Amino acid sequence: MPYFKTILFCAVLSISACLAAAPQRINQMLSRDEESVRTFLRTQDDGKDTRYIAAFRDLNGDGISEALVYLLGSHSCGSGGCNLLILQRVGGSWKVITSMTITNPPIRVLNSTVNGWHSLGVWVEGGGIRPGYEAEMRFNGKKYPGNPSVPPAVRTKKSPPGETVIRSLENAKPLY
Repeated sequence: MPYFKTILFCAVLSISACLAAAPQRINQMLSRDEESVRTFLRTQDDGKDTRYIAAFRDLNGDGISEALVYLLGSHSCGSGGCNLLILQRVGGSWKVITSMTITNPPIRVLNSTVNGWHSLGVWVEGGGIRPGYEAEMRFNGKKYPGNPSVPPAVRTKKSPPGETVIRSLENAKPLY
């Protein structure tokens, strides 16, 4: 019986060590993804005042996270909001799937899918649009709509189920 307790104790220690290391590995992966997105964004935007918020989610079910990047700066914002980029990994870099204008947080990945990609929920308000509302952005097979205030974007009557991935502008990081 003492032999069994020793084996059990060692097994619990091994599992605990693996579980303790998992968040660190996940953070390292996110840091690498975020750094590669930042490097890519610098090739697209030279605004020294630009800040960004990046969230990573698998939008198309292929097991590889896409990047949702909210840009803030004089080149990417206006009275109606700022640009949201949807980026897809290509080798060691990224390509722009969609550049959406006049979006505001919260940005949500919805549970529903169209053409194999999750729909997105973005807040629309400002630039003459009052009161604000959530617009559902559905993937058309190639990209998402570029402007949430006009069709084919769909104004939601009630908030569809999903996950908020960009809550506010608080965690924006400088691009440079």
